[in-house]
Amino acid sequence: MMKWILPVTLAALLAACSSDDSGKTYYQLPVPTQPAAAASATQAQTTQRQLWIEQVGVADYLNGSGVVYQTNDVQYVIAKDNLWASPLEQQLQQNLVTQLSRDLPGWLVSAQTLAGDQDVLNVTVTGFHGRYDGKAVVSGQWTLTQNGQTVTQPFNLQLDQPEDGYDTLVRTLAQGWQQQADVIAAYVK
Repeated sequence: MMKWILPVTLAALLAACSSDDSGKTYYQLPVPTQPAAAASATQAQTTQRQLWIEQVGVADYLNGSGVVYQTNDVQYVIAKDNLWASPLEQQLQQNLVTQLSRDLPGWLVSAQTLAGDQDVLNVTVTGFHGRYDGKAVVSGQWTLTQNGQTVTQPFNLQLDQPEDGYDTLVRTLAQGWQQQADVIAAYVK
């Protein structure tokens, strides 16, 4: 009878040690839900303009895996249990490619370098965090090189969060990023 107790006890102990009940939550920016502007499979064949999103960079304090929250005018906290599911730079760039592809019919928008003439977009994000006063901050600047001319535009959005919590914060940050993508698309056109 004692022969089976040891294996069962060891199995239960191993199962308890291997279960990860750390309380970590992972966040991914939602995909834009607005309908695409007349996109079709034949659009790629008739594309005349190209936009290369060369880089979307984030400030050092945003470059970690934790979602950032500003607790007062000078303090920032990087969450240990509320994490980005993939690097924030990568999420922002992929999301921007998706949004600009939707908003710029007739354009080929890519995060990879393209052959031939292309416009080049670089974005630096200096703020992408929640704030103690219930605001979500999306700030930085973008630089567009188009037809041999370079234009740089700063942006600083402060959006009200409708509710508390990280889920709402991430959705509000995504909404601010979408608004900025719409501004970029209107300028690129």
